[in-house]
Amino acid sequence: MGKATGFMEYDRQDKVAEAPKERLKHYHEFHTPLSKEEQERQGARCMSCGVPFCQAGQMIMGMASGCPLHNLVPEWNDLIYHGNWEEAYYRLKKTNNFPEFTSRVCPALCEAACTCTLNGDAVSTKANEYGIIENAYEKGYAGARPVKVRTGKKVAVIGSGPAGLAAADMLNRRGHSITVFEREDRVGGLLRYGIPNMKLEKQIIDRKVSIMEAEGISFVTGCNVGKDKKAAEILKEYDRVLLCCGASNPRDIKAPGREANGIHFAVDFLKSTTKALWANQLKLKEGEYISAKEKNVLVIGGGDTGNDCVGTSMRHGAKSVLQLEMLPKAPDERAFDNPWPEWPKVCKTDYGQQEAIAVFGKDPRVYQTTVKEFQKDKAGNVCKAVLVKLEPKKEEKTGRVVMTEIAGSEYTVDVDLVLIAAGFLGSESYVTKAFGVEVDGRTNVAASQGTYGTNVQNVFAAGDMHRGQSLVVWAIREGREAAQEIDISLMGYTNMNIQ
Repeated sequence: MGKATGFMEYDRQDKVAEAPKERLKHYHEFHTPLSKEEQERQGARCMSCGVPFCQAGQMIMGMASGCPLHNLVPEWNDLIYHGNWEEAYYRLKKTNNFPEFTSRVCPALCEAACTCTLNGDAVSTKANEYGIIENAYEKGYAGARPVKVRTGKKVAVIGSGPAGLAAADMLNRRGHSITVFEREDRVGGLLRYGIPNMKLEKQIIDRKVSIMEAEGISFVTGCNVGKDKKAAEILKEYDRVLLCCGASNPRDIKAPGREANGIHFAVDFLKSTTKALWANQLKLKEGEYISAKEKNVLVIGGGDTGNDCVGTSMRHGAKSVLQLEMLPKAPDERAFDNPWPEWPKVCKTDYGQQEAIAVFGKDPRVYQTTVKEFQKDKAGNVCKAVLVKLEPKKEEKTGRVVMTEIAGSEYTVDVDLVLIAAGFLGSESYVTKAFGVEVDGRTNVAASQGTYGTNVQNVFAAGDMHRGQSLVVWAIREGREAAQEIDISLMGYTNMNIQ
C-alpha cells in the first residue's frame, strides 16, 4: 500500500480549475495538474483496501460502483508514492487502453467508491491517472510498439469512438490486421465531436491515433458504411466485422412549433463548434457554426451533454441561458437510502453551470419543468417557449412514478436558440438494416451479452450501439470484451488479458 497513515496525514488535493470568467475567454482545457511531488503524496493516501471497491466495477441498485475497467488503482497509487512512475504506467495500461481520455472525461466512479469517502475525502485517483499517462508521454513510455507477427486475419471496425478504438487496439496487439471506418472527417467519434474541446482537446486524440497508425492500424475517414460503402463489400473483404457506431439517434421533443428555425439537437450544436474551432486554429468565425452569441438560449435536458451546451453557449457569449430538467433537484448530500459504495445521487454543479452562475448570478437550471410549446415569429424563427411545471405521480395500474404536468402552471420565456439534449435512443437504422442485425425494443443492437455476437454470422456489436447511451469508460470496456470474443472466434482461443 501507499503509506499506512497517509490518508490521515495528507488532505486530498486535486487539479485546480481556472476561474470561470477567465476560462470563458478560451476553448482550452482549464485545469492545472498537480505537481509530481503532490501526486506522490496523494498516492500515499491510498490504503490498498482488502476489498478495493474503487476497482470493482459492479452494479449496485442499477448504478455502477467503482471502475468498470477494473483499473488496478491501489497498485499504481502505491507505485507513484514510491516514485516508480514507469511501472505505474504499465499497470494502468494493463486494464485501460486510453487513460489519456478517461483521466479527462470520466466522472471518476473509482473515487465515488473509494473507502476514504466513508468519513472523509476520496483519494484523487483521477488526477493521479492523468499524471501517470502524461508523464509516460513525456518520458517516451507511451510510444508505438508495433507487433512483430501477423495472423493473416482481417477485422473491420465500423466507428472510431471509444469502443471501436479499444477493440481495434486489442485486436491489433494480437496480430490481426485492423481497418477502422469512420463516417466523419476525423477519427474519434463521440470523443471528437460529442465532447467539447475544453474537456478533451482534440490534439490528445490525434496524438494517440498517430501511435495506433504507427502500430499498424488503418483508419478510413469520410466513409459512411451502409451508404458510401455497402455492408456486403465489408463482409466479403473481412473475416470479422465489429459495429461500434454509437447511440447516435438523438431523442426529439414532440411539442407544437418544433419545426421552427433555431431548434437544434445538442450533438449538432457541439459538433459545429468543434469543427469551426479546428478549421480556424481554435478561433470561431461567424457563419461557420451554430452560434449562441447574444441569444437567449434554452437547453432542454440535464446530464453531461446539457452542461456541455451551457458551457459552449457561455463561450459564444449568450445573452441568457436556461436549462430545463424534468426531474426534481437531487439532494446536496447523500440521502439515507443512498449509502456508500453506491454511486452518490447528489446535485452536481458542473463547469458550464458554474460559468453561468459566475456571469448571470444564478444557476441556469430549472427543475421539474418541460416545454409545452414553441412559438415562432413571422420569419419562422423560434422566439418563445411555453414551459410547464411537473410533479411526480404514481400510476395506479403500473405503480411507476411519472412526471405529470401541473394544471395552470404554464409560463412563457423568450428564446432565440433551443438545444435539445434529451439523450439518445440507440443505433441508427440505416446501419443495422445494411448489416441485417436485429435490434431490441430500445433500438440497440441485440448482441449477446458476454459474446457480443449478433444474429449475423461474423458480425459483432459493442459500445453504445449495443449497450445504449453510456460513459466512455463503459464503451472502452465493451470494446475490450468484444475484441476478446472476436479473437476467440478467429483463433479458437485467446491470450488477451482484459481483467
